[in-house]
Amino acid sequence: MTAPHRTPARTGRDGTADWVRYWRADGRPMEAMRAHFTGHVFHRHSHDAYSFAVTESGAQRFVCRGARHVSGAGMVMAFNPDDPHDGEAAAEDGFTYRIVHLGPDLVRSVLTDALGRTAPMPLFPHPVREDPLLRQALLRLHAALAGGAAADALVQDERLTEAVLAMVRRGARTPGPAAAPRAGSAAVRRARALLEEQWAQEVPAERLAEAAGCSRYALYRAFRTELGFPPSDFQRQLRLRAARRMLRQGASAAEAAAVCGFADQAHLHRWFVRCYGMTPGAYACGRL
Repeated sequence: MTAPHRTPARTGRDGTADWVRYWRADGRPMEAMRAHFTGHVFHRHSHDAYSFAVTESGAQRFVCRGARHVSGAGMVMAFNPDDPHDGEAAAEDGFTYRIVHLGPDLVRSVLTDALGRTAPMPLFPHPVREDPLLRQALLRLHAALAGGAAADALVQDERLTEAVLAMVRRGARTPGPAAAPRAGSAAVRRARALLEEQWAQEVPAERLAEAAGCSRYALYRAFRTELGFPPSDFQRQLRLRAARRMLRQGASAAEAAAVCGFADQAHLHRWFVRCYGMTPGAYACGRL
């Protein structure tokens, strides 16, 4: 385990320095971050994990699932895997928050262990909640993950179970029957498959539309409606996730940029900061 990494300060719109502290568990899909932002604006992005957060002070606003939300001090946020969202300060003095990212398989294993049977993956219908018990459970988990070299693995596991069960019991619902496929679903599915297969390559719009079997306009509209991103942003998310995997495995930012379809290291750096609020170097160094 190593100490948390702190990103270099950036000056926010009110003259206050933005900062980020980040921790990542080795060998487990579990990450934690504490940050303060005043001027940073998160580009629309998503995570391949459940993301649970507590706004400590100030307020932040974001768009998720087609609606605008505001999280003020003491409020809890919950994002499902692949939930597109953006974010920025909603108060002049910015906001400070703590967030944990938990891989879906880790959440499933906690629920399966607690229930004694295979558990369905939970869905969190409300991105923002006021719930003191959830807030306390998440803060306790974050404190255990942010303990660095002093972190106790048993305490981490206990608080992980406590937080996951609290979130599921108080804030989640079990997925219902699958809805009937929408008209654009087949086209989006085919286009998505092509992007997931060739995420690091240039895929012209004409080729994507041909694979989808519809016009470029129809594909763009259906893709954005169903996945929350236009195809170009979706492909960039795939590239960023691949870069994160490489950085976790010890690759340099330059290597990750070259392999993952970015023009150069500076290009990766810009998009990494825009979507995650930290540099690739900070992410690579932030092991628990």
